[in-house]
Amino acid sequence: MHSISRSSRLRRALVAALAVTSALATLSGCAKTDAGTTADGKTVLRYQGSTSQVTPFELAADLGYFSKIDLHWEGDTTSGPANIQAAATKQIEFGSAFNGAVVKLIAGGAPVTSVLSSYGADEQSFTGYFVRDDSGITSARDLIGKKVGVNTLGAHHEFITRQWLHDQGLSDQEIKQVQLVVLPPANTEDALRNKQIDVAALGSVFRDTAVGRGGVHPLYTDKDLFGQFDYGTYVFRNDYIKEHPEAVRDFVQGTARATRWLQITPRDEVLAKFKTIIEKRGRNENVNLLQYWKSSGIPVPGGVIAERELQIWVDWLVRNGELPAGKVAAKDIYTNKDNPYANGTYPASSGPSGEQVAK
Repeated sequence: MHSISRSSRLRRALVAALAVTSALATLSGCAKTDAGTTADGKTVLRYQGSTSQVTPFELAADLGYFSKIDLHWEGDTTSGPANIQAAATKQIEFGSAFNGAVVKLIAGGAPVTSVLSSYGADEQSFTGYFVRDDSGITSARDLIGKKVGVNTLGAHHEFITRQWLHDQGLSDQEIKQVQLVVLPPANTEDALRNKQIDVAALGSVFRDTAVGRGGVHPLYTDKDLFGQFDYGTYVFRNDYIKEHPEAVRDFVQGTARATRWLQITPRDEVLAKFKTIIEKRGRNENVNLLQYWKSSGIPVPGGVIAERELQIWVDWLVRNGELPAGKVAAKDIYTNKDNPYANGTYPASSGPSGEQVAK
């Protein structure tokens, strides 16, 4: 089997990621372990959000699903690896990233554990890798010497791209010739249309607005590779889980229930709730982007983690020389114990409060 991640670019991305982690760990060695508590005794969880979007945990807070924690926004991020590095180095309490990036972080020595699925691909929500209709690109081989626009290195877009190229029969040497270009998601479509890149990784609102304008189509999608699948998880530091088990439990149960709420609630009601939340937090965000929301993107009730969703990336890294065999096992880096849809509190078929969902 060909090795698809021994390129100098990917090695540099991994080394850089681990170097940043190490540097941040050094800088944060004297940082507070946590953000403390509120006047009424709730544990404060610092987090990074996403502009013009409502995360499941922000929804959970608005729905009243938390009783022991209070969320504190520390700014926005567009990079999963950076988000979980911030969590690992005590800048925030939890983060979310692509599972391959989570495995990399843990393999690099970061003591974190996945506690709940955070995003994925379902029938309506997925990431497409788009080309211009007039590009003449119809196959993986056409990408040799071309540029693919991604949001960050060492994460979902890179893993999916390299896996697809590998599955399509390109050699390791040929894959090295496909250049990954880091671009802000908001600028990726324009870069494609202006011929600065040849392929654009587009998801959620960015995918739907691009499709609506026409002239582009997907060459491949993450859903093509693995079907409906959970791709990312929320992680907490192990020391935080040990010191604040009730806070972590409250976060997981509430966010799982909010995820379930998204999975079964009519779209119009979801969008109305999102609009209210965004306007209430007063960050000068564009609520017009909400019209492109289609689904939670998480196909599993309540975001329960399946071991294979992490193991597939452990195996990927081992196969491609990025991780020694046996160093990391998926079963050791995640837990579903606090998820009510996994621990027996609610049946998978029930709603966010255990009620039976009409079929």
